[in-house]
Amino acid sequence: MQVAQRARRVEPFLAMDLLAEAQALEREGADIIHLEVGEPDFDTPECIKAAAVEALRAGRTHYTQALGLPDLREAIAEHYRDRYRVRVSPGQILVTAGTSPGLMLLFSAVLEPGDEVIITDPYYACYPSFIRFAGGRPVTVPVDPANGYQLDPDRVRAALSPRTKAILINSPANPTGAVLSAGTLRALADLGPLIVSDEIYHGLTYVGEEHSILEFSDRAVVLNGFSKRYAMTGWRLGFIILPAGLVRPMEVMAQNFFISAADFVQHAGIAALRQAGADVERMRRIYDRRRRYMVSALRELGFGVPVEPAGAFYVLADARRWGGDSLELARRILRGAHVAVTPGVDFGPAAEGHLRFSYTAPEGRIAEAISRLGRFLSR
Repeated sequence: MQVAQRARRVEPFLAMDLLAEAQALEREGADIIHLEVGEPDFDTPECIKAAAVEALRAGRTHYTQALGLPDLREAIAEHYRDRYRVRVSPGQILVTAGTSPGLMLLFSAVLEPGDEVIITDPYYACYPSFIRFAGGRPVTVPVDPANGYQLDPDRVRAALSPRTKAILINSPANPTGAVLSAGTLRALADLGPLIVSDEIYHGLTYVGEEHSILEFSDRAVVLNGFSKRYAMTGWRLGFIILPAGLVRPMEVMAQNFFISAADFVQHAGIAALRQAGADVERMRRIYDRRRRYMVSALRELGFGVPVEPAGAFYVLADARRWGGDSLELARRILRGAHVAVTPGVDFGPAAEGHLRFSYTAPEGRIAEAISRLGRFLSR
């Protein structure tokens, strides 16, 4: 079967490959501790599940308009007004089945073949694939742990070209956990190109204060969703906040390619925004406790953690003392210690030789993983 070139250019998402390998070992009877994927171990809060059940019983199982339920878009606008003091019209919001379809729609809408999108290195593993699949070219700008993995606006300015269409930022960031400062966001907004801000980890910040790009620019696109903050990964619900000129083109694309997000799931999203604040704060406190433990424990094992993550739920740790091939090392750890971690090479050249540890497992399991790693690495 002949496969299209654009499909052949999509690189594997190694975190998912390691998950599949770990699950294969589990089917053989192994006890695997999963620290490889950004999958919250918490159950979805009860108020959200109750809203979904109520919506199902009320027959909310049909198509909605492609932009999403008006009530959900109003709740999203309220959230951005209350949290960031920015005014967003519900008419600027497109509800999607997770943020990944939002990225695909966005880059398909704004990129012509050869257009460039600036991203950090390290970066979320799938960003280059979304850009290339839409015909664009990712241009990487390194972020330095000596500077807290902050994105340097001067480096971004030096990377601009006549083909630069957008600057894609992620704060709090996967895999570094960096939270961009207000000054950095303001300086990036002043550079001119469209800013695309992936804010999926907002609500999971432990040091400093998170900011939305909309506080500093109207020429920006925000991607956000419910998977991480509300422990709703399997619900597949996200949204995009758009400048007015992009709304109708992307609505038409959504009509054609995705139709709409699930009706009853959108009702669950309304409950999440309006009722689950206490649940989010409880989860955030637990993540913070795990974060501090994992950073300390990894350093004791000999991993380099030059910067404590300030947000999200990952630690990017330097593992080069055990070899420079992070994929090979991750597989050795999986088979030898039964601990699943993500190889740094998944996140770009600057992260090769590192491993990403997700602290989305119960504290007892994280402690057991550290113990296993210690025994394995000592050998």
